[in-house]
Amino acid sequence: MEARGLWALLCVLVVVACSIGFVSASAGVAADVGTQRAALQEAPDGQGEANETPQLGEANQTYIDVLITENGSARVTVDYQFYLSDENRSTEWESLRANISDNTAWYVAEERRSWNETLSKGENATDREMSISNVSITTETTSRPEEIGHVRVTFEWSHFARVQVNRIEAGTALSGFTLTDGTTLQFRWPDEYAVYENEGELAVEPSPSGPPDGSVSWEGDQSFADDEPRIELIRNSDAGTEEPQSGEEPSMPWAIVTLALALLATVGVAGWLVGRKRSDHEATADGDETVQRADSAAVSEQTVPDGPPPELLSNEERVLRLLQERGGRVKQQEVVSELDWTEAKTSQVVGDLRESDEIEVFRIGRENVLSLPDDD
Repeated sequence: MEARGLWALLCVLVVVACSIGFVSASAGVAADVGTQRAALQEAPDGQGEANETPQLGEANQTYIDVLITENGSARVTVDYQFYLSDENRSTEWESLRANISDNTAWYVAEERRSWNETLSKGENATDREMSISNVSITTETTSRPEEIGHVRVTFEWSHFARVQVNRIEAGTALSGFTLTDGTTLQFRWPDEYAVYENEGELAVEPSPSGPPDGSVSWEGDQSFADDEPRIELIRNSDAGTEEPQSGEEPSMPWAIVTLALALLATVGVAGWLVGRKRSDHEATADGDETVQRADSAAVSEQTVPDGPPPELLSNEERVLRLLQERGGRVKQQEVVSELDWTEAKTSQVVGDLRESDEIEVFRIGRENVLSLPDDD
């Protein structure tokens, strides 16, 4: 009886142990299935498994347009283009378009995550705090010159460029960026600015795909260096005005100035001679001497300039002389009109003087004001 009781108890324990193991295994399987379902629910239909819906990275062409603003931020537009050359591609496009429409938030989050990775590299390269905001995504189909499906992602990129008074340095926020085959990167800027040019060399690196006519662009397949791409812009409201190619001043204004000085000297000498003859006949010796002194002083004031003539001064010296004549402070626009320069040339000379600490530049409203440094 005791042996049978022990066997019965042992059987009961075995049955209980098996039951517990079965329940635990079932719970584990259920948990795994729940996790997979949750993962599938996080991604839109068609993104977690292979199907006919294309990915944004499978676009035939990708255009990245960066509009640089005057305050240093940028408006970025990424245009994924799908060529609808046949019925299959059209079907795939309609599937992608419907997927984006039904799961817009997911696509926006993915694009924000991807570009934030690029932004983090830009912060390290420029030592500036940046942010991406106002991310949106839209779709459109165009039919000219051929039928193309567009997925456009737009967002604002703060502190994309570095602004210094009348200059903008941009591009290094994308330092080390890689352009894949079929990808084009384009920089645009306000009409008031132009690419800075120094001795015939444009401040654009690496060399763009074409001349900078309001924009510059680079086409894949290429990878930028750690400090590239880079572009330097300078304020220039008269971008169409050509600067002298030789670096010399235009000859016509100075010819007029020289002629005017010669005429003024002739008039002064003639007046002095007339006064001298008149004094010989009408004045006493003392009065004659006084008249001659007065006439000589007038001639001296008219014919002897204050310092060397303008044509013998450098561009920087002419700006400094104008500042001294105006009491140490003058608006940059007055320099343009007074010296008959273009705004681009004036901005370049002012920028060189500012970098050498010979003048100070500050803004009043939308105008630049130049001043001589304080002696203190």
